[in-house]
Amino acid sequence: MTTLQPQVAPEPRSAPQAPPATGRERRSWTGWGFIGPFVAVFALVFLAPIAYSVYLSLFRDRLIGGTTFVGLDNYRQALGDADFWAAFGRVSLFLCVQVPIMLGIALLVALALDSGRLYGADFFRISVFLPYAVPAVVATLMWGFMYGTRFGLLGDLDQAFGLSLPDPLSPDLVLASIGNIVTWEFVGYNMLIFYSALRVIPHSLYEAAQIDGAGQIRVITAIKLPAIRGALVIATIFSVIGSFQLFNEPSVLQKLAPNAITTDYTPNFYTYSLSFSGQQHNYSATVAIVMGLITMVIAYAVQLRGMRKGA
Repeated sequence: MTTLQPQVAPEPRSAPQAPPATGRERRSWTGWGFIGPFVAVFALVFLAPIAYSVYLSLFRDRLIGGTTFVGLDNYRQALGDADFWAAFGRVSLFLCVQVPIMLGIALLVALALDSGRLYGADFFRISVFLPYAVPAVVATLMWGFMYGTRFGLLGDLDQAFGLSLPDPLSPDLVLASIGNIVTWEFVGYNMLIFYSALRVIPHSLYEAAQIDGAGQIRVITAIKLPAIRGALVIATIFSVIGSFQLFNEPSVLQKLAPNAITTDYTPNFYTYSLSFSGQQHNYSATVAIVMGLITMVIAYAVQLRGMRKGA
């Protein structure tokens, strides 16, 4: 006789659970938590203005019809703008002359400080760096007063000694005068970059060079300059960008020398004048974008050339 066994209902299966997050995944989200605020601020103050400038450059204000979409017409106008290219040529000349002089002086000062043979090195280092702490507008006003031939230092020297010195704010000399101001301001900044790079060179290299009988010139050319090549490239890139962004000095001196410094003296000054004096906001944004692209290409070319092995 068979007995019937009671059937037991199968237990319901639980839903599959997701595997716990690994340590690598937790670290990745932790990293985003740290850089998230920076990314948000970077997008707000850097990427958003660029995007808005690109948007503005695609439109133009017309007397009839208001703001209309013109596509790339503003860029065609900028590429054929004689005033823009004259300003670009002016800052290019400024770059080719002023930047090598400024970086050369900064490098010589850094090498003198690093040699350990300079008396009062700490005071000398602070004195050279101090002009960088002066705001650009204040420095330009100060030098503009000294350049003055009627009420400034130069005029006082003319009267005191009966001289007739050239006017630094004349059309032929004003670019060199601006270069003198910029050099005075930024020699200390670049000196600090070079000096910091020199201080991290291992002293064992100097000891080996001394054993081999190498002189100071040989140590500089064979050890110091190759070791700080990265710092030289960085300082050069910063100087290239700063030259193409030249604005404060011409805008301040323009009040003192209106015949020598026009509203299109530099690309940035031209952009400012178009936007705030000419009310050409769309074309101003276009000129700024074109100049930004040119600066980016030249700075990138300088970086590639400087970091190339054997350069």
